[in-house]
Amino acid sequence: MPKRVKHRKSQRGRIKGSATRGNTVVFGDFGLQSLEPGWIRAQTIEAGRIAAQQYVRGEGTLYIRLFPHRSITSTPLETRMGKGKGEPEAWVAVVKPGTILYELGGVTEQQAKVCFARLASKMPVKVRFVSRRAM
Repeated sequence: MPKRVKHRKSQRGRIKGSATRGNTVVFGDFGLQSLEPGWIRAQTIEAGRIAAQQYVRGEGTLYIRLFPHRSITSTPLETRMGKGKGEPEAWVAVVKPGTILYELGGVTEQQAKVCFARLASKMPVKVRFVSRRAM
């Protein structure tokens, strides 16, 4: 949970366009890239981190490239109108198509594919395996 937020009341909005930043593999050798827009909850990010670290077991390095900045709020059921916005229920990361979610370094391509297959099953958006481009 962030210490401070810039805008207290965030609207739901619609995720338009594709990612122009954070869309290339920078830190590791292989990455997991989103193919559709959506919100990824903080619990889902943490579940992916645990699944990846259990598979890698100290061989490689895992880089998490997204952070849950946005709060999701709702007023409780059977509450009358008014009285402001509800308490933060969850924190989510806003993901656009093309965003790199996780990166792995120091492992073989086959190990990275198996690890990212485990992560892909936990993600609420469609993802694909990508590797670093030679410069």
